[in-house]
Amino acid sequence: MGKPALQLFFSEALLQAKGVPPPTATQTSAAHQEMADPAQEPTMDRILQEISSVVRRLEGMDSAMVSIAAETKNIRTEIASFQTRVLGLEQRVSKEEADASSFQDRDQELLFLRSKLTDLEDRSRTDNIRFVGFPENMEGEDLHRFLRDMLPRLTGITFEPPLEFQRAHRLGPRRTGTDAHP
Repeated sequence: MGKPALQLFFSEALLQAKGVPPPTATQTSAAHQEMADPAQEPTMDRILQEISSVVRRLEGMDSAMVSIAAETKNIRTEIASFQTRVLGLEQRVSKEEADASSFQDRDQELLFLRSKLTDLEDRSRTDNIRFVGFPENMEGEDLHRFLRDMLPRLTGITFEPPLEFQRAHRLGPRRTGTDAHP
């Protein structure tokens, strides 16, 4: 179909859409002659060129949209993969945090048991000295100071550096009253 025939075809389609009867053969040839008018031809060519240019641009946009859609699909797939990995990592971190808190509890218990063991080992290795015969309540409130002062006087030895005691305690409860014997 030539350019004037294409225009005529569109014109006839518009007329039919409006309910106007199709043109007769004489009317069609007159329309062809009007379109064949040399003054209108450059305008029609320019319009057709513009239309074809728009069509090419639309086709380019269509292919760009297809590539954008494919890229978007790839990005969605990657995001879903990252979400799955992050969920797995969150679960692992939660488990490790729970394990870490139980280790902290175990560490505290271990420290307590070590201090208890050290205390028991110290008691079994040391030579304990027992002093008897002192009057009741002679030591006062500070048993360590009493022993530090009393032992050099009893033994007649000056200790340099002064004596140090790991532990000092009474044997039995404090007695008061008339039955308070040594």
